[in-house]
Amino acid sequence: MLQRRILSLWFPRMAAERVLRLEPALAEGPLVVVATYANAQSLSSLSGAASALGLRRGMGLSDARALCPDIVTRSAEPLRDAAFLTALRRWAGKFSPWVASEGEDALFIDISGCAHLFGGEEGVAATIEEECLALRLSHQIGIADTAGAAWAVARFAGQSAMAARAGDAIDQEARATRSRAAKKRKWERVAIPVDTAATPRIVPPGQTRRRLGPLPVAALRMNADAVATLTRLGLNTIADVAALPRGALARRIGLDALKRMDQALGAEPEPISPARPEIRFALRLSLPDPIGLEDDVAAAFERLTEPLCVRLKQAGQGARRIRLSVFRADGTCQHLELGLARPSWEAERLRPLIRLKLKDIDAGYGIDVVRLEACQAEPLNPSQHKGHVEAATEAKGRRAAGGSAEFDALLSRLGARVGLEAMTRLAPAESHLPEKAATVMAAAFAGAMDGWPAPRTPRPMIMFRPEPVTGTAEGTPPRQFRWRRRVFEAVDMRGPERITPEWWLDDPDWRSGPRDYWQVVTRTGDCLWLFEAHGKEISGGWFIHGDFG
Repeated sequence: MLQRRILSLWFPRMAAERVLRLEPALAEGPLVVVATYANAQSLSSLSGAASALGLRRGMGLSDARALCPDIVTRSAEPLRDAAFLTALRRWAGKFSPWVASEGEDALFIDISGCAHLFGGEEGVAATIEEECLALRLSHQIGIADTAGAAWAVARFAGQSAMAARAGDAIDQEARATRSRAAKKRKWERVAIPVDTAATPRIVPPGQTRRRLGPLPVAALRMNADAVATLTRLGLNTIADVAALPRGALARRIGLDALKRMDQALGAEPEPISPARPEIRFALRLSLPDPIGLEDDVAAAFERLTEPLCVRLKQAGQGARRIRLSVFRADGTCQHLELGLARPSWEAERLRPLIRLKLKDIDAGYGIDVVRLEACQAEPLNPSQHKGHVEAATEAKGRRAAGGSAEFDALLSRLGARVGLEAMTRLAPAESHLPEKAATVMAAAFAGAMDGWPAPRTPRPMIMFRPEPVTGTAEGTPPRQFRWRRRVFEAVDMRGPERITPEWWLDDPDWRSGPRDYWQVVTRTGDCLWLFEAHGKEISGGWFIHGDFG
């Protein structure tokens, strides 16, 4: 039976050293990464120079500045740190296919049956150490039979159990009080010496319990409350905890903490689940000779389109955004992207869109490699074929909603030329104000909207910001007025329709108070939308808000 062996790779300064890789000039001085916890800024990662000055993780930023005024700070970026750890996980795949992330700064590698490829476990550790030094990453390695034991020796090997006291904190009392308490409570001052030289980073098979025994209880990955409880009871080492009856121990620290100890000692299995590899839908075609004609480039991409669509269909995904990449003979490359109004795995829908983008490709001295990738894909289920009556009814409903396949294909072709974001459509909005009755949305990512509320009176086809009219004659509405350097004479009018502002919002355009709208037909045939503002916070008057055309 194959002996299971787990390697724990811990990067104690990963966040700080990631910053140093981007800004090498900061390596000379102390660098700290600052994170906010409970509305307080504290140190989440430190460089080696910062640790040499006495700073530690969890220290408040103000205390760190008091201790070292010239430290350089950078804000924590959890997403970038996670992406960096993902890259390290892919790098660690060279040692074993079973690699999993552990927390924010560590990896678990199952090297069972793989260590002999690198000259044994010592060879694996030496290779990792050599490559981590080349990557300028601080690291600690632990190898054991279980993941918990490997985690423990990677972080705590060589450390002795700290002296612990139960009860009140005597250190903060007066010296005389502390001396008297020390004489009375000698049983509380317990410290078990550990031979640090006899605690290696590699635990031989079958010696997990013996090697973990002298380590502190914090090496069991228990929560902070369980560790504090055990320390308060005078149980400083794993051996002290393992010797206690399980029933009493479970009542004291809980089943979760007890499970952690069983996992570390091998009494309970702890599987390592490697991260699922990212699925990428991409194909590449290497050409024997450089090409430069548009027809040749189109033929190359058409050869890649059909296999790409087959992969998408097998995965139940539809391409939403396509990236075209060409690599030239001079070492340069060009990337073009196009979007689709609806996810698709049909090659006949992708080919015309790719053709539209080929005119933007600059072949230069010739193209050696072409690459086609569905950089954004969405789940897409196959459509079920229906009978004539059901299909006709469904098609009629799609046409009424503006969501037919032909319409989506039209949006995709237009989007390849002007961009999907440039095409918009209107959706009804919950507002009685004329200019807020509709919301502008991207046509490619929003379907046709129904349920448009019917206004009590007609609304103009063209609506703009209110423009004042001058030279008004007597009457309501005025029989004659001047607008845009033209004089208009009203021959017919309909109204009024009173519209009041939204009292719960402060709209600067409606600070003139309620409005009375009129539909006015002029002698020249213009049909305008006039309103009279009665004046509130600002003065009122007559304005034109739209044109019926």
